[in-house]
Amino acid sequence: MIRLAVSVEGQTEEEFVKRVLAGHLQQTCGFHCVQPILLGRAGSSNTGGGDVSENRLVAEMVCLIGSFDAVTCLVDYYGFKDKGTSTADELADSVRSRVVEITKKRGERILPYVQVHEFEGLLFSDVNAFTILEEANPKAINVLHGIRSSVGSPEKINDDPKTAPSKRIAKIIPKFRKRLHGLMVAEKAGLDKIREECPRFNAWVENLENLHSRISP
Repeated sequence: MIRLAVSVEGQTEEEFVKRVLAGHLQQTCGFHCVQPILLGRAGSSNTGGGDVSENRLVAEMVCLIGSFDAVTCLVDYYGFKDKGTSTADELADSVRSRVVEITKKRGERILPYVQVHEFEGLLFSDVNAFTILEEANPKAINVLHGIRSSVGSPEKINDDPKTAPSKRIAKIIPKFRKRLHGLMVAEKAGLDKIREECPRFNAWVENLENLHSRISP
């Protein structure tokens, strides 16, 4: 039974792993545990989360793989420090290669994942899920539908300080708070719908689901 560590960027992602992803992997794939850990906490820091960079992720995953059968992460491409012109996939590949080189662990146990462009993009998988929020009136829902219909996938909502998914939601629903409301909307939308609408996210979950066939804990 696999013990999986998930290094997460913030508390919303932490709760998403606990309340949505962990149950799926444990109930349908037989994982022993799926443990989200705020970025920075693996090194026994009193703080954690945010300030995502390649070096920080490498250090975190190196620390975690010693206590778990496999390790992954859930962090945003938006706000990733020092990413330069690297794509999300290139950053994840670089993190994986460096962790494997340092730890000498088998590469299939190291599965870094960088969300394009940020966690809030997943919430556009089912815009109607926003109706769970009292502040999301019909006009707001219509505007959100307009954004969703303008892109092929929620993962294509762009990486920009003014138009990133979280910025768009906050402009339409000013009282939206990621930590409080993001998980509510994600739970309402459901993991199946998010996977259906977000192919990169779905590929990551599939990789996790198939861990049993690739490693022997």
